[in-house]
Amino acid sequence: MMKPLVTALLFSAALFAQETVLEMDPAQTKVEYTLGDLLHTVHGVFTLKSGSIHFDPATGKAGGEMVVDAASGSSGSTARDHRMHKEILESTKFPDIVFRPTHVAGRIAPRGTSQVEVHGIFSIHGADHEIVMPAEVDAAGAEYKLFAHFEVPYVKWGMKNPSNFILRVNDKVEIGIHTVAHSRREMTQAAH
Repeated sequence: MMKPLVTALLFSAALFAQETVLEMDPAQTKVEYTLGDLLHTVHGVFTLKSGSIHFDPATGKAGGEMVVDAASGSSGSTARDHRMHKEILESTKFPDIVFRPTHVAGRIAPRGTSQVEVHGIFSIHGADHEIVMPAEVDAAGAEYKLFAHFEVPYVKWGMKNPSNFILRVNDKVEIGIHTVAHSRREMTQAAH
């Protein structure tokens, strides 16, 4: 009598695993950038189009994507923003900036603050780049507040440096992401 019950339990455990899905709220998301130069620092923002990340807390395996509207980038200067979109980002040709997570290193506590590293692929200007994004996650039930900060070496990645004989800017841009996401747990096949 016990044998069928044990077999059924073992089969269920092998077939299914718990996965956490985080749906980001574009209205509660800020993607900020900072670019330093010799005279002053430029600050700006981008808009999130959509974001859904899923991960297995047991293995750290992750998936999904965060899509940012490249054409939404704004620093408050029409001339500077026009040049950024036309010459550096080429946002009409490359309209999306996408991050696809592949692995979460560290444990996200069900309540309180956790420090993790999110590994993944950052797609910008038509090319994919592996990055590690340090992130702070503040969990409160089904709501997660996430803050991530990382550098984009845009010149090394093939984008034009806007420096000229008067203006000298850094060849890396600092990115900060603040978002609120809501979780839902799903039963998924372990084969994923």
